[in-house]
Amino acid sequence: MAMGYSKEVMDHFTNPRNVGEIENPDGMGEVGNAKCGDIMRIYLRIVEDVIEDVKFMTFGCASAIATSSIATELIKGKKVEDALSLTNKAVVEALSDLPASKIHCSVLAEQAIKAAVKDYYDKNSIAYDAEIFTLLNEEHSH
Repeated sequence: MAMGYSKEVMDHFTNPRNVGEIENPDGMGEVGNAKCGDIMRIYLRIVEDVIEDVKFMTFGCASAIATSSIATELIKGKKVEDALSLTNKAVVEALSDLPASKIHCSVLAEQAIKAAVKDYYDKNSIAYDAEIFTLLNEEHSH
């Protein structure tokens, strides 16, 4: 196992799901981590409040790519509100184990999804509780 990564992390790194871009997405979120240089972009296609399609483009390490991949799988086909409740803890659990030094990658995945949903809400003038998105404005968004 490469550098202590679980089988699931390696699978999602070597065979990432939902890679790419969605043209004219209903929502797009981009976040980055200045310390490690990782950048994640998540694209959403939303139909009747359900995430019909989700794609990602990630510039980063194996953990950043794996967390992006699993996060997109966890929200595809779900209601928008369910995607908002996805936590970095759920992403880590879905990957079976992520080295402690790479937990920030799962936080980026959670924040990229929230940024994409916020973009969708803003584009469609949908009211939302700003508290849900406070972390986005603090440190990682750019």
